[in-house]
Amino acid sequence: MSQAENQQKKFRHLNEALESGALAQVRRILNSGLQPVDVAHLLESSPPKERKLLWELIDEENEGEVLQHLSDDIQGWILNSMSAQEVANAMSDLDTDDVADLLQNLPDTVIGEVLTSMDTQDRARVEAVLSYAEDTAGGLMNTDTVTVRPDITIEVVLRYLRRHRSLPSMMDNLLVVSRRDEFIGLLPVNKILVSPQDSTVRELMSTEVITIRADLEDNEVAKLFERHDLVMAPVLDSQGRLLGRITIDDVVDVIREEADHSLMSMAGLDEDEDTFAPAMKTSRRRAVWLGINLITAFLASAVIGLFQATIDQVVALAVLMPIVASMGGIAGSQTLTLVIRGQAVGHIDQSNVRWLLNRELFVGATNGVLWAIVIALVTLLWFQDLGIAAIIGAAIVINLIVAALSGAFLPILLKKLNIDPALAGGVVLTTITDVVGFLSFLGLATLFYL
Repeated sequence: MSQAENQQKKFRHLNEALESGALAQVRRILNSGLQPVDVAHLLESSPPKERKLLWELIDEENEGEVLQHLSDDIQGWILNSMSAQEVANAMSDLDTDDVADLLQNLPDTVIGEVLTSMDTQDRARVEAVLSYAEDTAGGLMNTDTVTVRPDITIEVVLRYLRRHRSLPSMMDNLLVVSRRDEFIGLLPVNKILVSPQDSTVRELMSTEVITIRADLEDNEVAKLFERHDLVMAPVLDSQGRLLGRITIDDVVDVIREEADHSLMSMAGLDEDEDTFAPAMKTSRRRAVWLGINLITAFLASAVIGLFQATIDQVVALAVLMPIVASMGGIAGSQTLTLVIRGQAVGHIDQSNVRWLLNRELFVGATNGVLWAIVIALVTLLWFQDLGIAAIIGAAIVINLIVAALSGAFLPILLKKLNIDPALAGGVVLTTITDVVGFLSFLGLATLFYL
């Protein structure tokens, strides 16, 4: 039986135990039958009432491991129900970066209480991470590292390592620093194992290392890891002193969050939106976005209202209006999605924006002419009116050109204004394509018929 099949079998047994009220069996499966990440997945997949029951059945020593795998929304819900001491106990065995991530979901007063309950070394490490913004390398890093000096021998390094109960996770390189904690290079663990013990660290270490500034944005960190196939990278301050390290597991979380953000933002939702959040909470969040869209809908309707007399005279215009708006919306969305992705992976900058806009102008014009001919012919066969066919063809060309240019230009403009293109781009683009589509179609019809 594969691991996935075995996991599904355990989920089935747990659900059967829940339905039958066998809570002792549920507790046993949660705490010894499933991995923490699987328990977190189960919590996120459960409605609030079942989620609360499941959380109460998780043993205290497993709470921290489960918490770190939950979305921010559910983390906050659980953490706010715990006392400061309970939170501190749950975080006692977690890495520094995971503790800092969890504390971000607590009020400042509770954060202070949790930090006070920690020992001096752990508190200093967590405070070092919390001093940086959450979406930077400093906020992402883990301060739990093993450092050595360049002038010692491998024999000394091995004696030093044996004093540790265990090495930090994903520690395939030791970090070489000066006496002032200035980063010098990396010493691979595999070299320690196969090199003569009288060799010095300086002889074996690598100095050609990709380092990361503490203030670098987390999405830029992800790009560096992707571009250079990194597993771990040291984080330095502005003076070149070692602060900590970032590992690939943290970067995978950033990439996943970026993907979730891009997808959910297009619907005006948060990337940590809880699938099983209470109805009233979900309604409030969605109401804001619906209100924004209502304003844009009224704007498009106002444009249509300007041409009421034309529509009354030529009823066919009302039938054909959605075609113009829909074609523009789809064409614009294609370009918008492409450009937002290009920005996310770092492909678009000042040097290639002009080329991109020219390309989209050509694409918009080409598709505009192509589909204008198709739609005009269908309209002519449908209504037997050459005038309406010519009008809708011209409107299609205009709207597809505007849509393509808007889809390319909007993300660039919004990013310069520090507005999230994934969140605002779709609404603005829809408004533009609707208004331009209705204005061009009805405006041309007015000039022709009135």
